[in-house]
Amino acid sequence: MLPPIPALADYGISPDHGFLPPEPPIDVLPDPYYARWEWIVSNIQALLISRRIREAVDHMPMLSVSYLQDDSEWRRAYVVLVFMLHGYVWGGSRPAEKIPPQLTVPLFDVCDHLGLPPVATYAGVCLWNYKPIFPDEPVDDLRNLDSINTFTGSYDEKWFYLVSVAIEARGAPSIPLVLQAIAAARAGNSLVVTECLQGLAEVIDEVGSLLERMYEHCDPYVFYHRIRPYLAGSKNMADAGLPHGLLYDTGRGEAEYRQYGGGSNAQSSLIQFFDIALGIEHRPTGETTRPGGTASDEQKEGVVGAPRHGFIQEMRSYMPAAHRRFLEHVSAVANLREYVEARRSDKALCIAYDACLSMLRVMRDKHIQIVSRYIIIQSRDARPGRRATSPKRPPQQQMAQPTNLATARYGDKADPKKLRGTGGTALIPFLKQARDETGEPAIDAWARRLLSNGPSESSFAALSKVGENHDGNLQVVGLSGTWAADDSEGGICHW
Repeated sequence: MLPPIPALADYGISPDHGFLPPEPPIDVLPDPYYARWEWIVSNIQALLISRRIREAVDHMPMLSVSYLQDDSEWRRAYVVLVFMLHGYVWGGSRPAEKIPPQLTVPLFDVCDHLGLPPVATYAGVCLWNYKPIFPDEPVDDLRNLDSINTFTGSYDEKWFYLVSVAIEARGAPSIPLVLQAIAAARAGNSLVVTECLQGLAEVIDEVGSLLERMYEHCDPYVFYHRIRPYLAGSKNMADAGLPHGLLYDTGRGEAEYRQYGGGSNAQSSLIQFFDIALGIEHRPTGETTRPGGTASDEQKEGVVGAPRHGFIQEMRSYMPAAHRRFLEHVSAVANLREYVEARRSDKALCIAYDACLSMLRVMRDKHIQIVSRYIIIQSRDARPGRRATSPKRPPQQQMAQPTNLATARYGDKADPKKLRGTGGTALIPFLKQARDETGEPAIDAWARRLLSNGPSESSFAALSKVGENHDGNLQVVGLSGTWAADDSEGGICHW
């Protein structure tokens, strides 16, 4: 017997807002008991600039989570606590390794309730950290969005978060659309499956268009040097001064070291939902062939495939528990790839499916180019003796940037392999592999050829010339001379 198709309400997912909360997040905990928490997070920019954030947290009273009421308050408490956590860790000339009990204890309790790790995640800085300017206007319109909390108070930081919020809102209609397609495939209704896939391709295309808007108000220099450092986790951060991770002191005996990745867009349930819906298999980075069996062997409806271990799968543990369970449920019922493969003579169906793959690959092409602009080029400019390439700042201004935030944490040393994404892992090879894997399920031979031959043309060409060599190596010409992606790694987010 086939497992039932998931009901969105069972997982707190809205057909209108997707993985965003059904109602906009609250911007303050209503109980005055939590006023001290709210005071610290509302003054976090001043506390970071004055280097008094640790003093404020150290003198904070131990507050219980027993006065938190509904889901919106639990989510708000998580946002407040992880902003305090990252400000505490990264708000000094050196990172703070030991987290005091008055922050650790309530953070652990809130994270246990929500099924999240005690670190800032995509949910904390994006999904639960926005507000519409006009409540009666849509939240997929960037003109109608504002962030509740930021580390820097900058428009650049808000824009970085809000582009993701708009993407989540714009992608929300794809969720019921895919579930409808799965049900239609079970019933053998190819017409409905085709129409749903056509709609899905349009949604993914719109999501990619929103991603391109990152450049409008988020300056790469500001992002790399001012914003990105505060999003770092404690995993693979020995060079930054956290060789063992963070020491979470609960005040109940021996403190415990833990390591977590930082915020990453790979923690977006929507992007992973697209992959699951289309039957795209992502292998561990560097693995070029499936370890035995075929895709159809491993992904039959209702059959759990062999365990997969890799960054994408790991990032599910950084999603809210309900969203993680939803993705697992969708994985158990996903049947679209197999359905289309069994009906290769239905050209309209195959074209609709291949169009979805094409739109998703284009989006990943755009993301690779964002990584090159916001991470790799900025990291090279930060190296001593390197000629600055930012058109907005003279070289002496760039070199005057304090090194304790960006260069000390992410490395300005000779070995560029130490560059890492905010999720704590080095991922230009991962990004390229994830992009290439997106085209693997293509049905039509022509589409399969097209989707395996490097990035498509896009409007990003004006920003820097991005091409791909015959051997698959990404090359950027322009802003920092000519270099190959194999020489550097890192990422803003990891799709």
